[in-house]
Amino acid sequence: MIHTKLVKKAMKGNEEAFESLVRNESEKLYRTAFLYVRNKEDALDIVQEAICKAYTSIDQLKNPEYFSTWLTKILIRSAYDSLRKSKKLVLAGEDFLRTVPENKRKNVEEDMDLVKAISVLNEQYQTAIILFYYHDLSIQTIAETMDKPEGTIKTYLRRAKIELKRQLEGVNHYEQGLV
Repeated sequence: MIHTKLVKKAMKGNEEAFESLVRNESEKLYRTAFLYVRNKEDALDIVQEAICKAYTSIDQLKNPEYFSTWLTKILIRSAYDSLRKSKKLVLAGEDFLRTVPENKRKNVEEDMDLVKAISVLNEQYQTAIILFYYHDLSIQTIAETMDKPEGTIKTYLRRAKIELKRQLEGVNHYEQGLV
């Protein structure tokens, strides 16, 4: 949980306060970056870039209570910038399995299918799904993060779930030899 006093100290230039805030958010930031780029090194680079951007612009944060949302927004933009710049092929198959962070899920292949399906969604749907399901953010918080109305976020989530279901059913049919 973000402490508003700590954010206010960071906004006034207290480096230790900023470091403490980032430490609290670092795991979430890494997981989010990894979902976008599916590569450990690139995810770490994106996190580092987002933290640098946040550090240099923290004085522009309007509401200290939204520090986490603000930082996540910076990270998402950094991830998309990185993907656009590099236009890299993301890891797949065995290469991807070797880089998957420890996960509580029992079936890594299903998890890989889901991550792959999420990665081909359009940017808006992808971001909404990641923030809602991987970060447990509310519709309102996602709307603030994405600068969209709540109704639009609900539409993104509904359409993304339909698209994910379609993609995952296609994968299952393929694996069962039905395609």
